[in-house]
Amino acid sequence: METPQIQGPDPELLKDLVRVRMPFGKHKGKLIADIPEAYLLWFNSKGFPPGKLGMLMSTCYEMKLNGMDNMLYELKQMFGDKK
Repeated sequence: METPQIQGPDPELLKDLVRVRMPFGKHKGKLIADIPEAYLLWFNSKGFPPGKLGMLMSTCYEMKLNGMDNMLYELKQMFGDKK
């Protein structure tokens, strides 16, 4: 019997967390990684938007919920805008 392979998150998705900006709402223009957890919690209860934006927001929510803020910080240092 084969052991199932556990796959990690898509590296491009993680990079997009620190590159893509929120296109609407209260936090329009903020990086997805910088959206406050409370706002993401609200979306979690109401439903994330469809498509890639919803996937990014959901991933960010899960990371913040599980205390992985430091990983978001490191991703910003490695892949964020160098402005």
